[in-house]
Amino acid sequence: MTADASFFGVMPVSRFLAEYWQKKPLFIKGAFKDFVSPIEPDELAGLALEEDVESRIVVENGKTPWELRHGPFTEKTFKGLPKDKWTLLVQGVDLWVPEVSALVDDFRFVPNWRIDDIMISYAADGGGVGPHYDTYDVFLLQAHGRRRWEIGQMCEAATPILDHPSLRILTEFHTTDGWDCEPGDLLYLPPRLAHLGVAQGDDCMTISVGFRAPGVGGMIREFADTIAERVPEEERYEDPDLVVQDNPGEITPAAVERIRALIMKRLDDPDSLAAWFGKHVTEPKYEYFPIPAETPLGPEGVRRALADGADLRRNEGSRFAFQERTGGGIRLFVDGEGFLCAGAAADLGRLLCAETFIEGDRLREAVRDAHALGLLAELHDRGSLHLD
Repeated sequence: MTADASFFGVMPVSRFLAEYWQKKPLFIKGAFKDFVSPIEPDELAGLALEEDVESRIVVENGKTPWELRHGPFTEKTFKGLPKDKWTLLVQGVDLWVPEVSALVDDFRFVPNWRIDDIMISYAADGGGVGPHYDTYDVFLLQAHGRRRWEIGQMCEAATPILDHPSLRILTEFHTTDGWDCEPGDLLYLPPRLAHLGVAQGDDCMTISVGFRAPGVGGMIREFADTIAERVPEEERYEDPDLVVQDNPGEITPAAVERIRALIMKRLDDPDSLAAWFGKHVTEPKYEYFPIPAETPLGPEGVRRALADGADLRRNEGSRFAFQERTGGGIRLFVDGEGFLCAGAAADLGRLLCAETFIEGDRLREAVRDAHALGLLAELHDRGSLHLD
């Protein structure tokens, strides 16, 4: 997608990123013209019955205020819900419904590694999850029925919230604006902006396109752990220039500087950081993805599939990204694994990161040598992509 591409018909993408992204909300009436939901409420409820699907139900006036229940659920669960003021939330619907996954293509003006998943909520009349804020960007697309969205103050870690074990519900919410959303309407919310969504009538379904915002603390811990695993046990603190101190209880500035130098020598490594980060941000959200191919093809099987005109489709749950390497070639990252690619394999890797579907003729042109063929075969057999 180019910078001058249209942002849902209201402005160039470049203007949205410069003026709104992570800065202020934006409501677009009818962003998706004549929108037809790619999933029906009954189908969403059906997903919530599955063990591998992450789902929750929030009942405003349950056994406790804002009662939170975790799936998988049963049909009996839904029959026992109150008439109003409850919400079903299903995470990662894009992993299970290709038509839902296709919606992500409308938001690829943001790098692939920043896209998290699509969560879909269904709410009975008056249903919602209370006034809250998220720590990431989100686009809210109305799929069925009507929902009233209101926005409020910007929040921070110290913003008062209810004493709830799982939900970040605000104790105070100061409305500054609001919209009645109908199918096809789109609302963008930047991180930490308080918001409240309430279903207006039954059959209210909202599609939430969420974005990844890796926590700094978590990244520091995980990168440091990765580096620490490479350090041999024999590498120790040394002080061959040690001199007698006036007070043996003092930890001197010189000692602290030696420690700092030892640690930074290992951590201040741009290449290691880049390799770790690529693997980190492409790790699948759920450990059971990707699912290996039932029938591994290997290079020869892939060659035959290409000759038969097979198209390529990326696994909806797989994550692809790449980094250009100094001197040529790329480092390709797929589902938490890294691949060093050069020549035709590098060109293929760039193409796989740019497209979720590649027609057979174009795919055959991209697989120009044995290295590209081997890469394609490995990714197919791992389950990260399909050849149909």
